[in-house]
Amino acid sequence: MKKPLILGISGASGFIYAVRAIKYLLEADFEIQLVASKGSYMVWQSENQIKMPLEPEQQEDFWREQAQVKDLGKLTCHRWSDLGAAIASGSFPTLGMIVIPCSMSTVAKIATGLSTDLLERAADVQIKENRPLIIVPRETPLSLIHLRNLTSLAEVGVKIVPAIPAWYHNPQTINDLVDFVIARAFDQLNIDCIPLKRWQGN
Repeated sequence: MKKPLILGISGASGFIYAVRAIKYLLEADFEIQLVASKGSYMVWQSENQIKMPLEPEQQEDFWREQAQVKDLGKLTCHRWSDLGAAIASGSFPTLGMIVIPCSMSTVAKIATGLSTDLLERAADVQIKENRPLIIVPRETPLSLIHLRNLTSLAEVGVKIVPAIPAWYHNPQTINDLVDFVIARAFDQLNIDCIPLKRWQGN
């Protein structure tokens, strides 16, 4: 039986990355433990003119509708403030965690060990339990502060997968560009569930 994967969604621009990640994981019959930060609610509404529900039960239906995956996989959503949730404890076994997209504020808090909400606490748990933590930062340009925080995370084993697509796979749509980034993030967990033309050499 597969262990659950934690999916954190922070208040960075680029929610299409989260939606596509949810789609592929559910279609591959993974169990997702999802937590969206407080800031993500405002960004989602700004980018998509859609209001994200607050209640976890309504969020499950919301994310399944966005990902267009009705019955596959298992999706459990948590309120951002629920620090008593299962994913806040190291005794809850997981495959690891992906934060996608990841804001620089979230990067800074994880890098300094602050756990002011469930997303940050869950990420802190992955680090202390020596489990995989992958972050997909979406910011440009990067300041020296941002780079130092990212370096601090890399030094403790966090995998940094910037939202930077490649072009050698001949992308035809925005989804092709998004899927490349998600596939590279999934690679860090040895998850191969996205049809992707990979580099085969010249």
